[in-house]
Amino acid sequence: VQLQASGGGSVQPGGSLRLSCEVSGLSLRHYAIAWYHQAPGKEREGVSCITAIGGSPYYTESAKGRFTISRDIAKNTVYLQMNSLKPEDTAVYYCAADQRLGPRCYYYNMDYWGNGTQVTVSS
Repeated sequence: VQLQASGGGSVQPGGSLRLSCEVSGLSLRHYAIAWYHQAPGKEREGVSCITAIGGSPYYTESAKGRFTISRDIAKNTVYLQMNSLKPEDTAVYYCAADQRLGPRCYYYNMDYWGNGTQVTVSS
């Protein structure tokens, strides 16, 4: 199983980025995917997740209204569209997979983790 996060970069405040989490070795129909960020010196925190069944999206408060999570089953890829970026969004972003198939998705006890991709928001 491999999760490959990409799409990070440097943008100015108010800009946008789209992160991708390309998954191999498991199906998005059977695994929920979550995005996290970890700022320097801080704990890793959940940002958004999408359920395995139905692809329902969930967001933490910091992401609501600005970020959109989606998935492409055929490409086995989950995306995180980030708009209206703020300096406080600067962090390494990770994706992770969870085999729980409930109506919600979670940010703990994940089964597989991907690498991180750096997002820097600065003027």
